[in-house]
Amino acid sequence: MAAKLRKGDKVVVLAGKDKGKEGTIASVDPKAGKAVVDGVNMAIRHTRQSQTSQGGRLPKAVPIDLSNLALLDKNGKATRVGFRMEGDKKVRFAKTTGDVIDA
Repeated sequence: MAAKLRKGDKVVVLAGKDKGKEGTIASVDPKAGKAVVDGVNMAIRHTRQSQTSQGGRLPKAVPIDLSNLALLDKNGKATRVGFRMEGDKKVRFAKTTGDVIDA
């Protein structure tokens, strides 16, 4: 199946403790069906001090399920993603506005 959400997409969280928060996708794991979103689903990780880093209790974004994320359209509303052919190229489009997401 084609990727509906990709790295760099602006998304909103639909469910969970961070419901309503917005962020940008930092990475996607399609096999696990999860994505890491900047500033969302933060957890405290205890890290050991090394020569390069300070260490201590550092907040880290942990993966969130793709089903709990929705793409934001140009109006800032959550939208579903569809696919269509434009010429010989398959493109993603926002179902609410019909605008093409990737150029």
